[in-house]
Amino acid sequence: MLSRVADNLYWMSRYLERAEHTARIAGVHLNLMLEYEPASQDRRWSRVLMALGNQEPVEGDVFAAAQSFALDQMMIAIASARENARQVREQISSEMWEQLNRLYHESRRMGTAEFWAAQPHDLLLTVTESAHLFQGVTDSTMIHGDGWQFIQMGRFMERVQATARLIDLHFAEFFRPASDQMNASEHMEWIGLLRSCTAFEAYCKVYTAELRPERVAEFLLLNAEFPHSVRFAVDHLRRSLGAVHEATARRPDRLDKLAGRLTAALSYTPLEEIMGNLHEFSLSIRRLCGNIHSGIYQVYIAYPIEAALEG
Repeated sequence: MLSRVADNLYWMSRYLERAEHTARIAGVHLNLMLEYEPASQDRRWSRVLMALGNQEPVEGDVFAAAQSFALDQMMIAIASARENARQVREQISSEMWEQLNRLYHESRRMGTAEFWAAQPHDLLLTVTESAHLFQGVTDSTMIHGDGWQFIQMGRFMERVQATARLIDLHFAEFFRPASDQMNASEHMEWIGLLRSCTAFEAYCKVYTAELRPERVAEFLLLNAEFPHSVRFAVDHLRRSLGAVHEATARRPDRLDKLAGRLTAALSYTPLEEIMGNLHEFSLSIRRLCGNIHSGIYQVYIAYPIEAALEG
């Protein structure tokens, strides 16, 4: 596969996952505003901004800034996903292109300032549902070869990074190791975290409806069967890397070792050790993902011409 094609498929998938993640987080917190105390609104929307990757200080209306940032990020991500797909239309199915193109035009229609201010939930629902439909169409209509594997890499690379950041920020603010008690407001915050990862119902099936922060961390970080857990995403990322390795003549030992370290960290680190320094654990996961991303580029996308000739 051409490196240009791999790059476009990888980023098409990452951008669409980013748009869906942004829409999901914004939608959950808009719904939870009915449960929020007005005095704490700025603090919560500041956390949303950080979870979505905003690093700039906010002055004035934090809620308005968060809404604007979420809208901009969704629109940019959708447009970028479509542009990457447009450049490799011969590599994806016509159904994939039609679904992504439909989302692009719908989001442009619904993403105006007036529509967003009046009916934000309509756009958020369209983005999340369209992203899920695109994933289903991709799995159903595309050959599961190298191109499909690069789409999986992009999806799960983005998911690991976004979910780990979200968990880190939430636990930094609300986790109190010495206390088993939580008030009604804190209870809603933990429900909000689970819903932000589409995990509330799944968590209740595993642990019942009793919310305990350690169990929430275990489920969102270490559960191997839940699609939005960090462990699940890492396992599928490594599986796609392995499939591409087997299909090519290259043997990227460093990339294999990085993926192995990431898997081992989530498979063998005791929960007690993770909870002792969850922030550092989250940083290490995101750092390893960044190194794997760089490794993917070095091996498959931005490799020197000499390596291509040798292959």
